[in-house]
Amino acid sequence: MPLREANRQHMDRAWNAGRDVIEEVFADDHVYHDPVLGELPRGPEGVRCVVHAVLDGMPDALLAVHEWIADGDSLIARWTLTGTHTGVLWGMAPSGSPATVSGTHVFRFRDERIHETWASYDALGLLDQLGLVTLGIALGGPVLPLA
Repeated sequence: MPLREANRQHMDRAWNAGRDVIEEVFADDHVYHDPVLGELPRGPEGVRCVVHAVLDGMPDALLAVHEWIADGDSLIARWTLTGTHTGVLWGMAPSGSPATVSGTHVFRFRDERIHETWASYDALGLLDQLGLVTLGIALGGPVLPLA
């Protein structure tokens, strides 16, 4: 299966259709690099942890992939996730707030399965939308002093 099709299948079915295709797409030795969630279990279990953590906190979440970029054995997905924070998200009680977060994932493939994932997304912006942090501009001034 081509890289884009394998990833489209994962993104759509795992996130939007609620079907578990994680075992089919991610290798047993898969490593998930996430700066927010830290170290995750290896293999499909780590991916399942990420998907369930988000869907538990935002059960109506929808993921839209806007762009795919392929290079050798790697594939980059630029995406946006929208949903309402009605469940526990990353240990935080529900706020009832709608939110949109954008990010990218870099997937490394071998033998038509994903062996490594790097995630990068606007976690601070998400927390701000949920009312869990206040960014500098909201405090009445710039975050950094102007010269």
